[in-house]
Order: sequence, then C-alpha cells, then structure tokens
Amino acid sequence: MQTHIVPVGFDYDRLIAPLVREQLDVDRVILLEGAVGSEANVEYSRNLAKKLEKDYRNLLGAETEQFVVDDVYDYDEAFEQAFELINAELDAGNEVWVNVSAMPRTVSFAFATAAHSIMVEREGDRERIHTYYTVPEKYLETELAEELRKQTAMLEDLQTGENVSERVDERLETARDLLDEFDERGTTIGAKEIDGSHIVELPVASFSNVKPFEEVILFTLGEHGEFESVSELAQELARDMGEEYTDSFRSKVIYNVDRLGPGGKGYIEQEEHGKSYRTTLSRIGELWVRAHSAEDRERREPDLT
Repeated sequence: MQTHIVPVGFDYDRLIAPLVREQLDVDRVILLEGAVGSEANVEYSRNLAKKLEKDYRNLLGAETEQFVVDDVYDYDEAFEQAFELINAELDAGNEVWVNVSAMPRTVSFAFATAAHSIMVEREGDRERIHTYYTVPEKYLETELAEELRKQTAMLEDLQTGENVSERVDERLETARDLLDEFDERGTTIGAKEIDGSHIVELPVASFSNVKPFEEVILFTLGEHGEFESVSELAQELARDMGEEYTDSFRSKVIYNVDRLGPGGKGYIEQEEHGKSYRTTLSRIGELWVRAHSAEDRERREPDLT
C-alpha cells in the first residue's frame, strides 16, 4: 500500500499532476493542513485541500485523511509530527512518499529531514521511503505582477483620457482570466518534466563518514560509470593503486563495497547480473563524487593502509 504525505499550501497542480502523469499507485493520501498568514490565506488553502481531496478520490481512487499541523512555523513540532507519522505508516507495512513542493519551508524541511533520519535509523525500510519535489511549469505571481503594472499604466492614462475604453476592456478581460486561473490552480501552474520524470526524488545521505579506501572506490566508480562485477572493480582498483590483485585485496574491496551499498551508507547500487553484481554509484553517490573534486582528492592524499 502506498501512502502519499502532501503538505497543502497554495499549489494544486504540483500536488496531484505528477501522480497522475507518472501513473503512480496511490492508495492513501494524508493532506497536511495548517494556518498560514491571513484569514484569506487560510480559507484559500482549505478550498484547495477540498479540491485535492475530491480529485485524489476521483482521479486516483485514493482515500484521503486530513492531518492538522498546529503551527506551520514551529520546526521542532513539525519534525516530531513527521517522525511519528512516517514511522506509523512504515509500521503498517506501507510505502511512504513525502511531497515537499508546497506549504511553508519549515514544514517541508521538517518532513524531509524526518524522512531522511528514519531512512538512516531503519536501513531495512530505506527503499520504502521517498521524498520528492515537483518543479512548476509556470509561476503565476510574475504574471499577476505584470498585469498590475499594465493596470497601473492604464490608470495613469485615465487621467489624460487616452484610449480609455479599449484598454479598460483588455485589462478587465486579462485580470478576470488570471484570477480564475489563480482560484483554480493556486500560485503555480503545471508540473514540469525533468529528465523524463515529473518527480525529482531527493536522495538521502549517510551520517557516517566516508573512509579513505571507500573514497577511492567511489572516485573509481565515478570515473568509469559501472562495473559488471565487484571483481572487475577490484582489478581496476589494483591497477590504479599499483597493488597486486590477490584474494585478500579482492575481499577487501568486497567488504568496502558492502559498507557503501544499500544496506550500509547507500552510496553504491548493485544489480544482480547472473552470478555477479553490476556495481554503480547511487544518486547520492554521484552527488558525493561531484561535490568532492579531483583537486580535493589530490589534496587529501589519503593513507590507504
């Protein structure tokens, strides 16, 4: 069973479009609601939540549940709520997807960090926890601001009586269209496809430091992309380091690859391929290699003993 935790802010498309377009299985949706700003803001957010609840049911066949965040600017409380909520879903045997596209950043960051922490604590459940973000195709705020500029210019012209009637009709039509779009879809429009997907899943990093020999393995994978087996990786490492390729060296590589793999730090992915395991960097592994430049690697000159 797949549960999606969705903080509701002032967006509509980003909270439902990726699920529809990616044809994801959505069994249950937990809508996080909280008071944000003025009464008008709160009412607007509640109306969006009602619309989302209806469309999750009609478009995806998902049951929905409301969950109130008492103070959307209290990070500690939001983190605690997220921790309990995600753990409860995992304990029930569910796969959990956390959408951090909307609501105040305190709530989104708290839920993302809580999901990250639980991934580290519950290594066996790491594959059942997903944190993701959806990029909008367009922000309405910029169009609303541009329309206000045009209306300001028109009002200035009203003082001189130049082309008044035609410009009033044009501005009135555009303003009505924008307001209708805003009421229907919130502050953003659409869900943009990035690298073939409408969901940008956020990778989780390990809280454990990468040791010197592990660094060499990660840099080697970053340079070559993938190896058809751990033995092939070990042979490449032996050549690069000027080491003799022995059973002992191979065992050392296997041990460290395991530590870096899905059941360990999560920097390496392995796919069963016959009697071997195709070995590549995970997404967070790719980011680690990218962040640690070649210059940084040379500067460290690690002791590999």
